[in-house]
Amino acid sequence: MAHFAQIDDDNVVLNVLVIADEDCQDSDGNESEAVGVAFCQALVGADTNWKQTSYNNNMRTRYAVIGGTYNPTLDAFVNPQPYASWTLNNITKDWEPPTPDPSDETSLYRWDEDTLSWVEQDIS
Repeated sequence: MAHFAQIDDDNVVLNVLVIADEDCQDSDGNESEAVGVAFCQALVGADTNWKQTSYNNNMRTRYAVIGGTYNPTLDAFVNPQPYASWTLNNITKDWEPPTPDPSDETSLYRWDEDTLSWVEQDIS
């Protein structure tokens, strides 16, 4: 099975379709993103935009999620930004807090956006 993410003009993921492998193979039997995109457009509409995604995270960093975005500069799907203060790391393609999570084996913390700090959680 192949997976394709529908994206809007702002690169926000709207939908993810799962299609049969044969529906994205070229005439030589090789997987082709262009063939898969054409198949998705035939199903949903010629004016729709699609990018292939991988359930196993084998391409474009991670599996596309609805509400996430496709970053064309990084050629990666990026999860929704968890907090306004977090920034995207262009190497890991993950969101990072202004200060690292201090959690360890004995303590658990949650991010407090109002104070821009980690708050220890009671885990008892």
